[in-house]
Amino acid sequence: MMVEATRATLYGVSLGPGDPQLMTRRAHALLQRPGTLWTYPVRSTKSPSYAMAIAERAGLTPPLGHQPLLFPMTHDAQRLARHWLRAAQTVHEALQSGIDVMFLVEGDASTYATFGHLARTLQALQPDVSVEVVPGVTSFLAGCAQLRWPLAEQDDTVAVVPAAYGVGMVERLLDDFDTLVLMKVKPLLDDLIALLERRDLLTCSCFIEKAGAPEERVVHDLRTLKGTTVNYLSLLIVKNPQRQRGERIAGCKKKTAAGPNHPPGAR
Repeated sequence: MMVEATRATLYGVSLGPGDPQLMTRRAHALLQRPGTLWTYPVRSTKSPSYAMAIAERAGLTPPLGHQPLLFPMTHDAQRLARHWLRAAQTVHEALQSGIDVMFLVEGDASTYATFGHLARTLQALQPDVSVEVVPGVTSFLAGCAQLRWPLAEQDDTVAVVPAAYGVGMVERLLDDFDTLVLMKVKPLLDDLIALLERRDLLTCSCFIEKAGAPEERVVHDLRTLKGTTVNYLSLLIVKNPQRQRGERIAGCKKKTAAGPNHPPGAR
């Protein structure tokens, strides 16, 4: 009796933001499996892999033949598409050979990660490809834990947005959200600090760079960052106690016992 071979799988292995102790047991176990191919994103052929560094800090040894995949920092859609296709073809070749592919991702593979681009491009090549996402701790969750700030309480509203959409958008969001997580703040940091100062929110905001990594930097006084250059892996967490809340729709109300004049089902 012939047994059908198990299809090889592409795994999006989330490693957490930098501290290897924040890696999940599932991710750690997958990266100890023999006979797999490790792949990981790099911004250029000369730049190191942040994701690989997290795995190595966890005491994991990359298998022979591990493969960096180039995802350049550019807004050129055609150039990006070429690199995504090339990366997907590399992964597809390994899967066709029956080799499981581990794509290492810092943070969480579903949150502003290159894994989504890779998986979609691979699925265009092979619609029935096997893909599994291993969830992980995001940088902003690690940041909130470090600050001992709740991301959200009770019915707080939260927005997680790339700061690159501009100061105008951030200001509009401040009117509607109790917590703002601003990702990729490097290009607009001075403008964001000026906005938060004008809105009297500097004491309610914190800057975090490379959360969880040995080089982690936490800055509470944002004014000290004016005119400085920060790392790409930086974010701002803004708590907004000034937000005016409108009327909220009640959820499940406590039921009262039915009395003689109010039988069950009566209104």
